[in-house]
Amino acid sequence: MSTHKPPTRLRPRISDIPPTRPFEVNPDDRLPDVLDKMTRISFQGRNLGKAYQAWADMIKEETTIMLGLSGAMTAGGMRCLIVYLLENRLIDCVVSTGANLFHDVYETLGHPHYMGSESVDDVELYQKRLDRVFDTYVDEVQFRKLDWYLGHFMQEVAKDQRLGTREFFELLADRLEPHKVTDGIVTTARRIGVPLYSPAIADSSFGIAAAEIGFPLRSIPQIDVMIDAVETAEIAYHSKSTSVIYIGGGTPKNFINQSGLTASGWMMDELPGHDYAIQFTTDAPHWGGLSGCTFQEAQSWGKIAERARMVTVHVDATIALPIVVTALAQDIARGKTRVYIPDMKKLYAQTPPADAPRREFVVDPLSQKLDDAEPDTDEVIETS
Repeated sequence: MSTHKPPTRLRPRISDIPPTRPFEVNPDDRLPDVLDKMTRISFQGRNLGKAYQAWADMIKEETTIMLGLSGAMTAGGMRCLIVYLLENRLIDCVVSTGANLFHDVYETLGHPHYMGSESVDDVELYQKRLDRVFDTYVDEVQFRKLDWYLGHFMQEVAKDQRLGTREFFELLADRLEPHKVTDGIVTTARRIGVPLYSPAIADSSFGIAAAEIGFPLRSIPQIDVMIDAVETAEIAYHSKSTSVIYIGGGTPKNFINQSGLTASGWMMDELPGHDYAIQFTTDAPHWGGLSGCTFQEAQSWGKIAERARMVTVHVDATIALPIVVTALAQDIARGKTRVYIPDMKKLYAQTPPADAPRREFVVDPLSQKLDDAEPDTDEVIETS
C-alpha cells in the first residue's frame, strides 16, 4: 500500500468568498436598484449589473469616454438612445460604422424602418424593393434617393480638399440641419461638439454613393481616414484618462483601441491604455476575431491599462442598452450628473508640444534583417 499523500491544495477560506444572493422582486425598485442587485446573481445578469456600475463610476472620473458603435444599431432602434448619450455627455467621442450613420441620416430626414419578419421570402422583398435587417425592413427606393443626395454632397465638399470623417460629418450635419425631421446622431454630435468618426466609411452606403456619383465624373471625393487616425491619437494623448464602451466590435473597437498605441508611437512615453472598458458583444474570443477579443488580450498589446476596470457582457446590445442607459438616466434625474466634461476640440485639434520627446528612428526597419534585430528585453516568456 502506498504511503504517498496527495499534495495539499490551498484554497481560500469559504468565508472569504462573497455568497450569491437570489434575486428578490421588489415592485418599488428603480432600474439602478435592480442592476445593483443583479451584481450578486450569476452569469450575464451579474455582468450586466457590473457594466452599469462601471459606467456610473466612469462618469465620476476625469476621463474621456469613447464609444465604439458597430452592428445594425440604428436599424435596431438605438438611434435615440445614442442621441441621449450624446446630449447628456455620457460619451465624448463616437467611432461608428458607416452603415449606422447612413441609417441615422435616413431617419433624421423622416424615413422610418419597418417592423418585418425574419421568416419571409427575401426574393419577394427584393422585387418589392425592401431591404431586410433580420426582422426589420427599410425602403430601398428611399435609400437610393439618399445615395444620390449624399453622392452629390460628397462631390461638393470633398472634391478639391482632403477631409477626415469628423469634418465631413460636421459639414453634413450643417447641410441636414434645415431639412431634418428629428435629431439624429450626426446632427446632435455636431451641435454639442462631440467628434464623430467612421474610419471604414467606404464600407457602407457612403462608399456606394461616392463611387456611383464620383466615378462617372472621374472625381472621387477625398475622404482621408488617416486624418481620423491622427485625431483619435491626439484625443488619447491629450486626455487625462480614457475610457471605452464598445457596442459590438469590428473596426470601431480596434480603431479606438489603437488610438493610444498610435500616440505612443510618435512619443517616447508609452500611454497606459484605457482605464475603464465595457463591451456588449455576442461574439466569443476563441474564433480569433476582434469582435470577441477579450480586454485581457488587448492588455497584451498595451491597449487596455494594467489595472483597468473591465466588464464584458455577452448579450444582444438591443437588450442591454435600454436597461443600462435608462438606469443611468434615472441616476441623472436624481442629480447624479457627470463631474467632468472634456472640451473635445481642445483635444483633437492639438498637436504634441514642440518640446515633447519624440521617437528617433535611426535604422531603416526594412533594411534590417529580422535575425539581426535586437529584442527590447532579455526576458523569456514561457508558454505551455
